[in-house]
Amino acid sequence: MSETRKPRLADSLRGFLDSGLATAQTRLELLAVEVQEEKLRLSALLLNVVLCALMLGFGVVFLVLFLTVLYWEEHRLLALGLATAVFIGAGLLTASNAARELKRGSRLFGASLAELARDRDALRRGE
Repeated sequence: MSETRKPRLADSLRGFLDSGLATAQTRLELLAVEVQEEKLRLSALLLNVVLCALMLGFGVVFLVLFLTVLYWEEHRLLALGLATAVFIGAGLLTASNAARELKRGSRLFGASLAELARDRDALRRGE
């Protein structure tokens, strides 16, 4: 009689291990997808930031040159001083925004952590 119980217990353990491994595999696949999404998002963000900075930089340089030439005879020092103040102000604002974004942190692995928390809750309830 004990021989019939051993295969049932072994089958049950195998099924339990198979379920556990399937759950772990699903969670690891979710982690991999999240890493890939974050990598693509950061690449697109970096490209847009570099292009934006380049285009705005050219535009601002030409605007300052235009204003300096426009006011060359009467107020060239005022034009250059105002341009300098605007650039310093914009730089400080940008640094403030970057610091705020750095403090906010990343949402990387947020969905995976939520799924793992749901798995733990389900195990505690005995589902």
